[in-house]
Amino acid sequence: MIRTIITYPDKRLFLRSQEVEDFGGELHTLLDDMYETMIEKNGIGLAAIQVAVPKRALIINLPDEEGNQRPEELLELINPVILEERGSQVYTEGCLSIPDYYSDVERAEWVKVRYQDRYGKSHILEADGLLAVAIQHEIDHLDGHLFIERLPYLKRKKFEKEFRKKRRSAQTTVRSSPGG
Repeated sequence: MIRTIITYPDKRLFLRSQEVEDFGGELHTLLDDMYETMIEKNGIGLAAIQVAVPKRALIINLPDEEGNQRPEELLELINPVILEERGSQVYTEGCLSIPDYYSDVERAEWVKVRYQDRYGKSHILEADGLLAVAIQHEIDHLDGHLFIERLPYLKRKKFEKEFRKKRRSAQTTVRSSPGG
């Protein structure tokens, strides 16, 4: 089932998500729904809080060289914890909860993460490049943070100004449309 993605400035995006303790059917349904939602919205990652479920669960499905996302490559990380990080890289990030905005963000180049799968089994994952970026981005969501918080002060202020302007413009359009 496709779920609604909550968007900035929804206050729920700034809540710290709770640990998953029940690895039963409700979690499996959530993960399956998150995958359908992410694919429908052309994303490569999604945290449960983005579909208004404050649980420490995230999914990532990076595209292959041809740009295809294969379900067998899906990563489901439950209760993830970054154990180590090294290096630095800058990547242009976007977010399904902040549509149509992209900016360069600096993050660790390599991470080592402990997590559980959908059945509660523990795993360790080492990642670099885009996968490391995606993991850090989604874990930020679980901690109640958005990538725009990592922007330099002036870029963040510019984003907020543009966001407010777009919002006012959208509200004016809605008010002036016939029948609305």
